[in-house]
Amino acid sequence: MKTLLKQITLTALAFTFVISLTSCEATRNANNKQKGAVIGATSGAVLGAILGNNIGKGGNGEIGAVIGGVVGGGAGVLIGAKMDKQAQKIEQEIPGAQVERVDDGIVVTFDENSGVYFDTAKYNLNANSRATLDKLANVLVEYPDTNVLVVGHTDSVGADEMNMTLSKNRAQSVTNYFVQNKGLSAGRFTTNWYGETAPVADNSTAEGRAKNRRVNLAIIPNEKMKQEAQQQAGE
Repeated sequence: MKTLLKQITLTALAFTFVISLTSCEATRNANNKQKGAVIGATSGAVLGAILGNNIGKGGNGEIGAVIGGVVGGGAGVLIGAKMDKQAQKIEQEIPGAQVERVDDGIVVTFDENSGVYFDTAKYNLNANSRATLDKLANVLVEYPDTNVLVVGHTDSVGADEMNMTLSKNRAQSVTNYFVQNKGLSAGRFTTNWYGETAPVADNSTAEGRAKNRRVNLAIIPNEKMKQEAQQQAGE
């Protein structure tokens, strides 16, 4: 009987959050895409949102191992509710950011039109970019039980090797800002870079190249959040 009541409670909780957060674009996406809370999908959708059209080409390291699998069942419902809240908070604090709830994670994309951008061939953060990252840092402080994967990308202009180095330096600039300037734990962050190998738009157009010059952040539940959710769900 206790198990049945717990299942009913978790189901009700899931429906409550679906109804209460439908005004948030990121969580509207989650309600359609996030399979983790119900059926335990893999992290492939998160990788797709980060790596664009060329998953597995180029890159530096296995980011799938960082993201890991999605937690299913009742624990997934509880985690999904927390991540929905965090996604909504990011949208409220940073209106220009592209925020998407995918699986158990939140994918935040910053390009030239959305808050964090770099001058041509540069990787230093300008004042506007720092102001945006300040807001995101505040959300990360408010929700400490998450880890963050920072991934840098470039367009196809210039030599491959130069673009790989540029994407590395830009991603590390973002990670370093969070750790060195905002005092967030270095243990929460993993940094990766893909140069020009993972476009999300057509590099033959100026608009497409602007979209490809981007930094992605995948915010994912850490082990503490997962274990607490599993304990709450009795799994």
